[in-house]
Amino acid sequence: MDKTINLIETQIKKFIESIRPPVEIRDKVDYGYIFEQNTLELYEIRPKWDNQDEKIKSPFAKTRFVKIQGIWKIYWMRASGKWESYEPNSEVKSINDFFKVIIEDKFGCFFG
Repeated sequence: MDKTINLIETQIKKFIESIRPPVEIRDKVDYGYIFEQNTLELYEIRPKWDNQDEKIKSPFAKTRFVKIQGIWKIYWMRASGKWESYEPNSEVKSINDFFKVIIEDKFGCFFG
């Protein structure tokens, strides 16, 4: 399982690097992630509006691996601050398929 986790972590890092903005503006906007217990959460990093030295992490996409089904379930963050299943593409077979759904963002849920 450790090899699988390392492979997934490598894929995640590669994806995050592909969506990060140019280095010269990363202090204004950037992307990061948390990957724990088969759950990946992607977030945007921006300075707090009233304190530019403080950074805010705003989650926008999440996926959870359901081992028994062999699928990744996809969620998006509503304006209410609650996670909601991403319909109609709420399940994918691989982490890379999840990344494709995020990039395509057909319904404007992840990047507006």
